[in-house]
Amino acid sequence: MHIHILGICGTFMGGIAAIAKQAGHKVTGCDANVYPPMSTQLEAMGIELTQGFGAEQVDLNPDVYVIGNVVTRGKPLMEEILNRGLPYISGPQWLAENVLRDKWVLAVAGTHGKTTTSSMLAWILEDAGLAPGFLIGGIPENFGVSARLPGAPALDPASVSPFFVIEADEYDTAFFDKRSKFVHYRPRTAILNNLEFDHADIFADLAAIETQFHHLVRTIPGNGRIVSNGREANLDRVLARGCWTPAERFGVDAGWQLGALHEDGGFDVLLNGEQQGTVRWALMGEHNRLNAIAAIAAARHAGVAVKDAIDALSRFANVKRRMEVKGVAGGVTVYDDFAHHPTAIATTLEGLRRKVGDARILAVLEPRSNTMKLGTMKDALPGSLALADKVFCSAAGLNWNPGEALQVMGAKAQTFSDFDALLGAIAAEAKPGDHVLVMSNGGFGGIHQKLLEKLA
Repeated sequence: MHIHILGICGTFMGGIAAIAKQAGHKVTGCDANVYPPMSTQLEAMGIELTQGFGAEQVDLNPDVYVIGNVVTRGKPLMEEILNRGLPYISGPQWLAENVLRDKWVLAVAGTHGKTTTSSMLAWILEDAGLAPGFLIGGIPENFGVSARLPGAPALDPASVSPFFVIEADEYDTAFFDKRSKFVHYRPRTAILNNLEFDHADIFADLAAIETQFHHLVRTIPGNGRIVSNGREANLDRVLARGCWTPAERFGVDAGWQLGALHEDGGFDVLLNGEQQGTVRWALMGEHNRLNAIAAIAAARHAGVAVKDAIDALSRFANVKRRMEVKGVAGGVTVYDDFAHHPTAIATTLEGLRRKVGDARILAVLEPRSNTMKLGTMKDALPGSLALADKVFCSAAGLNWNPGEALQVMGAKAQTFSDFDALLGAIAAEAKPGDHVLVMSNGGFGGIHQKLLEKLA
């Protein structure tokens, strides 16, 4: 089959492209911005890329067009597809029908932590010799790729693994399918990590998102398993609307619990009050510890012994752009993190503060997500940045003034519309022993390397 992917350079659609290529399909694609690293990765796989959405691409004559959710009406290629009555399908539906249909799908949903928890879960299954397939919205360091088909499990190399781990996003599917992506995946095992208001560009309020999560719950079979964050009243509301699947909770007294925290960052895992073992690792923050016990619980449903899952996490190497150290220059450590929602910003800072103690933290923020660009979360920003000693915020591309939102922080916070001025101010402020935490869900103009060069 020849598939042509519209919006191929996004992490999710690029993952579909990689999986389709591995499955033996001919894959081509296009996007408005074809540039590294995704363009380089795709071209290395032999995938032909086209810049833009020109109508002439119908001459490629694929068997089906796979449409990403960045594609809107009015794109010349999309209009030509519709006018000619050519076959098209959304990315999630194509994945469901061609890859997930006969798999034991383990889906990780939630406002925060999907990528990290999916990576942990995939690694636990891999370490247990189960060779899962996966599609994750980031690059787990243990794998070096964001997506792959299931492989041959160690216990039965003549077979193909039935397991597939997927990051289950609540964002909408396509311009012609406004359901959340995750309703297509039909998981047998589902982690509900947390639930807050986000994606203000497509959801009117929290209740609208809860309804989509309820739709996900409706697709999970009775012989499946739900692993839900017991600290989240919003998730309790979702399950109260109807649940036909056994549910385990984590983070509360009954169920999976966090035990003692050790000085080296390790922590004990408890199940119904009984100690199961100790995770030994270097990851920071309680949010990551909660991610870990959720992954352990989900892996147990797939047949991995708890002690083996705990042991596997001692070899978990995290995900690129999740508290990733980009370098040290002039005695200053520079980190890259994907945090862009106030809750994620706060938990990321909490983890770094616990690690560095009284050392200064310089927080650098690019409000870049659709929700942040709308200013929906601006009132929560000062509180989320409270643990930073200095705050540098980009105002580029916003229709609201972050300086006004952060003025309650006084001289502690500065905003900049000009990238070079922002970069210069951070470099001038940073001193040996400082930790610069850069938070953005985009490339932020390559600020990490440019800052390291200035500090050197």
